[in-house]
Amino acid sequence: MQLDVIPQLKHTKSDNFFLLAGPCAIEGEDMALRIAEQAVEITDKLEIPYIFKGSFKKANRSRIDSFTGIGDEKALKILRKVSETFKVPTVTDIHTEQDAAMAAEYVDVLQIPAFLVRQTDLVVAAAKTGKTVNLKKGQFMSPESMKHAVKKVTDSGNDQAWITDRGTMFGYQDMVVDFRGIPTMKQYAPVVLDVTHSLQQPNQSSGVTGGRPALIGTMARAGIAAGVDGLFMETHFDPANAKSDGANMLDLSLLEKLLGDLVALRKVVVGL
Repeated sequence: MQLDVIPQLKHTKSDNFFLLAGPCAIEGEDMALRIAEQAVEITDKLEIPYIFKGSFKKANRSRIDSFTGIGDEKALKILRKVSETFKVPTVTDIHTEQDAAMAAEYVDVLQIPAFLVRQTDLVVAAAKTGKTVNLKKGQFMSPESMKHAVKKVTDSGNDQAWITDRGTMFGYQDMVVDFRGIPTMKQYAPVVLDVTHSLQQPNQSSGVTGGRPALIGTMARAGIAAGVDGLFMETHFDPANAKSDGANMLDLSLLEKLLGDLVALRKVVVGL
């Protein structure tokens, strides 16, 4: 797995899992810098390769009045400031082919949302930027089908693709992670487990997505035990008042203890 190609990514020789973490959406400069500062301090201490995550806009919303962003360019400039301030790479999700070229000017990894991972033009546009492409497995897709999404990236001349599992829809309002899919998808690309979105409870009658954040630690430990290469989690210092996905985010105050436990578990798994 080539992590060294990502600019400013530290601790790539530590044999740790890598981490994509940050708020669901960029709500403003101060909140982004506050979350990034604490995450960088923790991951440096634990020698975890860290990429700051923040969506510059949210296109998949339950209701028309849901928060979508503070403005594309404004949010992307904040992502760039995080990178420059803390010397870490950044990742954001894109929704259109036009987003790919625009976001690639500001961030180091482009993420394809789960609902859009079968959109060939979008995947190809992301690949052609030359950036690492993080492909979220559709909630409606089998692990085996993700090899085709990866092939779209590689056939576009880009060998830097990851797969992120965020669960499979079970009924209408719940997600289930089938850990049998982890070794299957690792045949195609490095695999990340999205531990917070896997605990979402979408399609609530209120129009606001629910979640089960008390199980974030359980999900993360299971992912490490199953051999994932990386973890994805959304975190915020005030999840209850976050403008997007607060119901399934990790409280930032819990991040250091959780990551410390996961690093210890990783050492056991690697040694088996």
